[in-house]
Amino acid sequence: MKTFVLLVALFAVASAEWIDIDWSKVRPIEEFDHYWARLPAEMQIYRNAVPSHRIVGGHEATPGQFPYQIALLSEFTGSTGLCGGTVLTNNYILTAAHCVVSGGVTLATGGTAIIGAHNRNIQEATQQRIRFSTAGIRPHPQYTSTNIRNDIAVVRLNSPITFNARVQPARLPARSDTRQFGGSMGTVSGFGRTTDVAGSTSAVVRYVSNPVMTNADCIARWNTVLIQAQNVCMSGDGGRSACNGDSGGPLAVQDGGASLQIGIVSFGSSGGCSIGMPSVYARVSHFLGWIEANSDFVARA
Repeated sequence: MKTFVLLVALFAVASAEWIDIDWSKVRPIEEFDHYWARLPAEMQIYRNAVPSHRIVGGHEATPGQFPYQIALLSEFTGSTGLCGGTVLTNNYILTAAHCVVSGGVTLATGGTAIIGAHNRNIQEATQQRIRFSTAGIRPHPQYTSTNIRNDIAVVRLNSPITFNARVQPARLPARSDTRQFGGSMGTVSGFGRTTDVAGSTSAVVRYVSNPVMTNADCIARWNTVLIQAQNVCMSGDGGRSACNGDSGGPLAVQDGGASLQIGIVSFGSSGGCSIGMPSVYARVSHFLGWIEANSDFVARA
């Protein structure tokens, strides 16, 4: 028994050890060839355009404002991709499938989740850096990169998250919640690029808010091939949008005084996020059953 307690204590210490990141090898996932290879033909024309997927036209968050926000570093051959994600439970995180899958079939070889960070470059008291392995990656089995369907994944971490004032799980819609949230004010957060011409991603959490669109209005800006019932969109009015390094991160609305995550950053116009096109998300409520079946998350009734 004493040996068991000692091993548990040693594991707890090891899991809390600081993991150094070589940021020179980290690029937004949108700069990888496999990100572009997954996109439909009508979006390939933007391949050499200015980068997209960063928080554009937004503000720096206050420390702890988004306690569910994480930075996800997924390791692929020769480089590491930066995405966003959210704390699902103390064992699992929620993100986009394209953040952990290369070419539609190959999983990342592992990676690191940075949790509870305001500035991801410094060692903060509430910040946790936890590894994950290929075995812990679970993309939706029907994820298809060619038409961007089922762009969702859960990742089991190698050791549990410790909750604190700046680390809390995201609140997801209840099973009975049928709201579409069109007209609600949505907020997207992340560590992505802050302008179309920024040379690097943001070290601190940033956010931007714009109205959530009805799917009919979003289809009018995109098309019926890309926008389905499993998607939710946020307006790009005013040049405010999610766009490089924010993929997989949360779209949330205020509900009863608390944040409710309704979307996962999936894609946007690579002609530039400040051009006013809606940003597109996987609709969380559409995937609640799958999330429950593939993690230890239990949805509210």
